[in-house]
Amino acid sequence: MARHKVEISGVNTADIKVLTSEEMDELFIKMQQGDSLAREELINGNLKLVLSIIKKFNHRNENLDDLFQVGCVGLVKAIDNFDLSHGVKLSTYAVPMILGEVKRYLRDNGSLRVSRSLKDLAYNVLKTKENMTKKLDREVAVEEISEELGIPVYDALTALEAMKSPVSIFEPIYNDGGDTIYLYDQIEDKSLKEQDLDVNLAVTNAIQDLDSRERYIIDQRYVIGKTQMEIASELGISQAQISRLEKNAINTLKKVLK
Repeated sequence: MARHKVEISGVNTADIKVLTSEEMDELFIKMQQGDSLAREELINGNLKLVLSIIKKFNHRNENLDDLFQVGCVGLVKAIDNFDLSHGVKLSTYAVPMILGEVKRYLRDNGSLRVSRSLKDLAYNVLKTKENMTKKLDREVAVEEISEELGIPVYDALTALEAMKSPVSIFEPIYNDGGDTIYLYDQIEDKSLKEQDLDVNLAVTNAIQDLDSRERYIIDQRYVIGKTQMEIASELGISQAQISRLEKNAINTLKKVLK
């Protein structure tokens, strides 16, 4: 069976050894007797556990090298604190510690900096929501949570919003097998500004050269400020078709206005 080499933090994932339960037990005994090489072998023999966990965060577009190193910190902590006498597998003990390190890293190193006090408030709100949901056996409103904590509703909402991950405007949201529709295609253009008369005239003339449907789409998108979804509903065609027509029209205008 072919093995595919993937380098993460200088580690060839195809060469990572996976230890058996018996091998791990023997290495733990040696490590507890002061054998540093046994500790190192335990770490190297459980790197695939770290890999399996950081794969869950692929959708966040995070640097895998960074996540891998952070996950390894959690693995080392788990190995150093693991007790064979508890009768559980290392993976059972290590997974929460690795996850905890990764989540802490993502929380503290997000692309938007959030103050510690706001983070603490958000976690308090989330914990209170979890407890109230279990107690009442139903979803609870933010108003109920804020009343329970004795804080303004606005503060609770602000704290929760601050913990949400930012989304790129180039995030793909739909693909019908043809052109991909991105988030920015759904954003209304509300920043219409006055332009120089010459530019306005050139653009107006160029738009007149478009076919009627393309001209209508450009007008509705960039003058009225409608979304592609709204225009698609009006014309009775798919949003993917609107996206394609809009891009064709823009390319035509670029050629004319060069």
